[in-house]
Amino acid sequence: MKKTTSVLTLLLLIFAVYWSFKALMPTYSPDATSSDNSFSTDRALTHIKEISKEPHAVGFKGHQQVRTYIVNELEKLGLETTIQEGYTAGDWANLCKATNILAKVKGTTNGKALMLMSHYDSNPHSSFGASDAGSGVATILEGLRAFLAANEQPKNDIIVLITDAEELGLNGAQLFVKEHEWAKDVGLILNFEARGSGGPSFMLMETNRGNANLIKEFIKANPEYPVATSLAYSVYKMLPNDTDLTVFREDADIEGFNFAFIDDHYDYHTALDTYDRLDRNTLAHQGSYLMPLLSHFSQSDLGQLKSLSDYVYFNVPFFKMVSYPFGWIWPMLLLAFILFLATLIIGFKKKVLNGKDIFKGFVPLLFSLLINGIVGFYAWRSLKWLYPEYKDMLHGFTYNGHAYIFAFAFFAMGICFYAYHKFKVVKTPNLLVAPIFIWLVICTLVNEYLSGAAFFIVPVLAMLVAFYISVHQKNPNAFLLVFLGIPAIFILAPFVKMFPVGLGLKMMVTATLFTTLIFFLLLPIFTRFRNKRGLAIFSFLLCVGFMVAAHMNSDFTETSPKPTSLLYVLDTDSQTANWATYDQKLSDWTAQYIGDDKTDPAALSNKTISSKYGSGFSYIAEAPLKEIAKPLIEVSKDTVINGNRQLEICITPKRNINRLEIFNNQIDIKKATVNGVALSEYYLSQRGRKKLITHYVSDNAYTELELEIDEKADLELTIYEASNDLLENNLFSIPQRPADNIPMPFVLNDAILTIQKLTFD
Repeated sequence: MKKTTSVLTLLLLIFAVYWSFKALMPTYSPDATSSDNSFSTDRALTHIKEISKEPHAVGFKGHQQVRTYIVNELEKLGLETTIQEGYTAGDWANLCKATNILAKVKGTTNGKALMLMSHYDSNPHSSFGASDAGSGVATILEGLRAFLAANEQPKNDIIVLITDAEELGLNGAQLFVKEHEWAKDVGLILNFEARGSGGPSFMLMETNRGNANLIKEFIKANPEYPVATSLAYSVYKMLPNDTDLTVFREDADIEGFNFAFIDDHYDYHTALDTYDRLDRNTLAHQGSYLMPLLSHFSQSDLGQLKSLSDYVYFNVPFFKMVSYPFGWIWPMLLLAFILFLATLIIGFKKKVLNGKDIFKGFVPLLFSLLINGIVGFYAWRSLKWLYPEYKDMLHGFTYNGHAYIFAFAFFAMGICFYAYHKFKVVKTPNLLVAPIFIWLVICTLVNEYLSGAAFFIVPVLAMLVAFYISVHQKNPNAFLLVFLGIPAIFILAPFVKMFPVGLGLKMMVTATLFTTLIFFLLLPIFTRFRNKRGLAIFSFLLCVGFMVAAHMNSDFTETSPKPTSLLYVLDTDSQTANWATYDQKLSDWTAQYIGDDKTDPAALSNKTISSKYGSGFSYIAEAPLKEIAKPLIEVSKDTVINGNRQLEICITPKRNINRLEIFNNQIDIKKATVNGVALSEYYLSQRGRKKLITHYVSDNAYTELELEIDEKADLELTIYEASNDLLENNLFSIPQRPADNIPMPFVLNDAILTIQKLTFD
């Protein structure tokens, strides 16, 4: 290939990669003066600024302030707003009093209603909740304002539900589904969420049946920047993460769409989830979903959305959304096999293909897959070994994580270029057989086990065309080969970033393997580059450059602070106290209390309040005894009826607390009711750690526990009572964290924790 052509084709490929990401979302520009009937990102930001002034988890001072603000804003739109309040425990026995905010725009017909949903509580205890989910609330407030300003009379009722206690166990959604009269009227839900502070917003459906009608209507609504693949939802269904929409699907068979962004994952549930760090492009993307979908579904027949058939779907620049029935999956794969076999036969007849060179073609392919797979698999372990402080990033995604993704992607490209440089004597058609064969195996497996990824066959079909051309032409048109490689880039390149961003750097292997597999699909053009060795060296240099950049940004700073944790733990039975931390590498701030005298936390290993990732204390140290008030525990009933012992216990806090948690010993609990809410038999039978209940306390309320156990069982309850006031409590003089530290998320933090046992022999 001529040098000029090589340079131009390489530039085209680079531009295609750039556009595969650029086309995912809009670019924000100031729009505060835009027309009243259009969505304004700036006007939405005004809401976020108010909502995210301080942490506003359930039971926090800011919680009621945010609720009052949202109610006032809905009333400014002329909507009658109501409040729904009640105790629920969710599926995870996380009890709290949830307070939902509701409003309705009346439609002209009596069909099913469209629901707009997000949640207004932030995560305990330090998150400001700008993205999660202030962005969702603001999107709905601004979108609804623009919709009403257009004087577009909806056919369907539009229900606004701003739920509470989503962060604690989807409690507000459960309260609405089980107890509110409007629940039976809902036909479709648009739910706005966040799991980071930037990046494109992904559309993820929730349906108990097929998705065909939902996808058809979504495409008809024609959002400008759809980012949605059936693979993403297949992966989402495998993860333990749920949203409020999951409750509606599981408990009420109500379908809907989630819109959630996941980039800058390190801000999720932290003190960094602030107004200033929210990506404006991302917020504009949320608005670009809401407006066309609100206009479309407010006029559609929402009673006709259920379907028994499924569609494969994916987004691609210029075409937006592409979809086709699951019934096409195997015929498309069969077509690919037929094209492959036919081209092989033609190639052997023309003597363009030969078995020896085809066999050689498997060597660079397997070498690339093996090296890149191993390096990607051990990447995160190696990084944590080199930088032990990364262990304290419980998200599994570091502040410099994007640089690592680039580095390992370029490493994978370098390996591929080097491997195929070594086999440059093998003619192109023979080299293409191995990657096509591997890709057909992959497509067969995903068809069988991960049907949402069946669209992988599309770029493979394009490569088969390139293979056919290469068999028939000695020097195919380079630009035609680039054109045939674009589907691989447009469809697959975003996955190189999406998986390690969304699932953490432990999934770096997805970045290296997707890069490798995309390289294979581009082989028809890459094999024509004469200086593959030079491209390999250039790729390795870029890898080194990004690794250096990541190293230069590996230290914690004010903009990328270190997560730290500190607790005061008092065992009221033994009258012993400890400082405790979850930090794997102590900061100077934590080391003031857990220094050289720190010990193994084995003594507290079974006395740890539950955390999201099952984290236990990393270090403990002796602490002075403080006069921390114990809760008042009253047993109002202890009787045996028909062989079952029935207990009623009331636990009343004697200090301001945020959380109460009760564990029991290894006995079966037949029935349990907390503050009038019965825990399900399934939950009681599945508890691995024997956590009985977590009560996120509002207004310092009591916890009333009713239990039924076998009369011969010896019951032991361990009661944990926690307050997030260690840094403000007058009994202590804990200095504020330095600017380059933040409270560690996902664990109990900045807390005074008391432990107390109660036995019933």
